[in-house]
This record gives sequence, C-alpha cells and structure tokens, in this order.
Amino acid sequence: MFNGIILKNGVVASNTGALLRMRMRLGKLPGGASVAVNGVCLTVTRQKGGVYDFDVSPETLRLTNLGELRPGDRVNIEVSMKASDLIGGHWVSGHVDACAPVLLRESLGEDFVRMRIRLPRALRPMVAYKGSISVDGVSLTVTGVGPDWFETVLIPETLSRTTLGPAKPGTRFNLEVDVMARYIHNILEARRGASRGGRRMSLADFKKLQWSWTAQPANAKGS
Repeated sequence: MFNGIILKNGVVASNTGALLRMRMRLGKLPGGASVAVNGVCLTVTRQKGGVYDFDVSPETLRLTNLGELRPGDRVNIEVSMKASDLIGGHWVSGHVDACAPVLLRESLGEDFVRMRIRLPRALRPMVAYKGSISVDGVSLTVTGVGPDWFETVLIPETLSRTTLGPAKPGTRFNLEVDVMARYIHNILEARRGASRGGRRMSLADFKKLQWSWTAQPANAKGS
C-alpha cells in the first residue's frame, strides 16, 4: 500500500516490456519488496547497487504507460508504506485502472498549473469533485469533473518533483481511482443486479454476507 507522496525519482536503465530495469537511490530493500513505479505496484526481483529489476505482466503493460518508457526517462517512485508512516496523501494500492492522456495544460500564474485529463467513462462514477485520484502515483485533489474528463491543480512542489511537471497535451498518465470509491461502486452495482444472475441484492442478502464473514473464526478471515 502507498499514499501517493512522491519523494524520490528513478531513471529507466532498460525496458524490454516484460523486464523493467531502473536506477534508483533506495538503498537495500528486502527480497520481494513492493515499489510503485509511476503509480504501478511492482515487485523487486533483483537488485545490485543502485539498479533494480522488475517483472512486468502483460496485463500491466496493457493498462499502464510502463511499456512506453525509454532508457533515460524519469519516473515517480514510492516504496510501500509501513504501518507507522505518516499518510500525507490517500490510500493508493498501485493497481492502475486506466492510462489516459492530458487534454489541457493551463498556467494559473505563480507557477501553478491547471491540468485536464481524459477520464474513461467507466471510471466516472468513482471520481468526485474534491475527491482524491492517483495520477502516475501522485495523490491529487479533483478540482473539476466532466462527462469524460477531470481537472486538478498542480502546485510548484508537485511540478518540480514528479513526471507531471513536463507533461503536455497528449502525455499519457496512469490513473487509479480512490480505492474506497471503487469498493462502494461495486457494492452499489451488485445491489442494482449486476451480480447473482441479474437478481437485485436485497438488504437481507447483505446481512447474510455480513453474518457469514463475522461468523468465521478469527484465524480464517485472513486466508
């Protein structure tokens, strides 16, 4: 789990698609450590000095911009959180929903930038005005929403520290909606009959599901 606050950057050393090799200053990480690269949760498979390898699945290549990275490209890096860490952004899982282009970039003066980004219609119900969204792993506040776009305002710190700084119309970013919004949307869709063969789930159905969960032994819930 991550929180969308980018404190470090990495540089692409090589990228075959299935294998992404990065140069980063992260120090020694435990085997199998999770690192968010442009908001995508990846597992460290090999590390030597300041070079780290990550395997990238076909699903990840399909949904993200990682396949577009070239040697020398800068990326946003965040190491997975500890339970004691300060949460400065919002909960970010690193499970990207879509990759979408910048539609508009407008200077607001004093080094602030308003950015409009395409929003796939399937994600629209999960993006709210003043809600949170992860863009290339950066936790941002939604300042405007349209039928197929959303807007955010970038502060100078974000522009200087992240890949959002040099972005222009056409630049593609990884998007992850707020994880709570995703689960709530799924529950509401289930109630509308999107599951169980089209039958609308009643309050009684949900109470049964809740009872079946709470009735399990404590050691069974984590399985």
